[in-house]
Amino acid sequence: MAQEPRALDLTLDAAALTAQLVDFPSESGAEKPLADAVEEALRALPHLSVDRYGNNVVARTRLGRAERVILAGHIDTVPIADNVPSRLDEDGVLWGCGTCDMKSGVAVQLRIAATVPAPNRDLTFVFYDNEEVAAHLNGLGHVADAHPDWLAGDFAVLLEPSDGQVEGGCQGTLRVKLHTTGERAHSARGWMGSNAIHAAAPILRRLAEYQPRYPVIDGLEYREGLNAVAVTGGVAGNVIPDACTVTVNFRYAPDRTADEAVAHVREVFADCGVAEFVIDDHSGAAMPGLSHPAAAAFIEAVGGTPMPKYGWTDVSRFSALGVPAVNFGPGNPHLAHKRDERVQIAKIGAAEEKLRTWLTS
Repeated sequence: MAQEPRALDLTLDAAALTAQLVDFPSESGAEKPLADAVEEALRALPHLSVDRYGNNVVARTRLGRAERVILAGHIDTVPIADNVPSRLDEDGVLWGCGTCDMKSGVAVQLRIAATVPAPNRDLTFVFYDNEEVAAHLNGLGHVADAHPDWLAGDFAVLLEPSDGQVEGGCQGTLRVKLHTTGERAHSARGWMGSNAIHAAAPILRRLAEYQPRYPVIDGLEYREGLNAVAVTGGVAGNVIPDACTVTVNFRYAPDRTADEAVAHVREVFADCGVAEFVIDDHSGAAMPGLSHPAAAAFIEAVGGTPMPKYGWTDVSRFSALGVPAVNFGPGNPHLAHKRDERVQIAKIGAAEEKLRTWLTS
């Protein structure tokens, strides 16, 4: 593993800065050294005021512009999979953990912070921790709770990987545990017990038969999905199990509220013999909001055809704060979290220039 650099060099181009960030390991829960480096680099820029809360760093211009835009990105990565240090190949592709999700986006944020001292809109830069883990650990959520004024703005761009396209809104994600019960017995005398794993069969049948919706919202087609992601049960090789749990993930479109999503999943399994229904994790969806004037102006500036976001991102948190937001970053989301994670360096530079043009024209 590469030795952690002592400081970030914001004079590097965005691709080289991405490589430096990748070589600065920051798995979820271990972001402090990188947060320290980000804070140090931003405090050296006289046109920004900088605040910190935990391992979350927020920097702002205070130019009195009519509009304030937030550029946000998380500094953590999934666990490293023998893919650090970074590697640049002869085809202009940068390989390594976080290249796509989302240190290339963070590099673009840092470059804009360093090289656009007098933007046409006031800017807020947010760098936060623990995005890749459970929702209650999310640093953006912690900042929103403790210092919501730091996140005040008219529009936000989350530099999550979107392959250089604007992606509107995001799906909600609900994870529930469906428990079935039975009665233990010796497996040689199974008729004396009740098999909790067998009792889960109606749940699995309902999942196999489930027909998801494909609603169109603001011209974008979202695809819902209800899937089992884990089944646990069993005591020993000679025991009829008295408990089983089916973990189900519901990815839902932004026209459902969080409460409506829970109600829908309860309804789907209402007659399936579920003994206990437990919400394990839940993060709400976000509407695309592409008709908002700031979003429309951004789309016109960066070009391309907006797409729906398949997956959950922190645009949901901005939406909850009343700040319309979109996803726009250089990485390809299909490569996120993979051992062979990578990004085309040309797309990093293109994302930076599109943002620069929008913020200076």
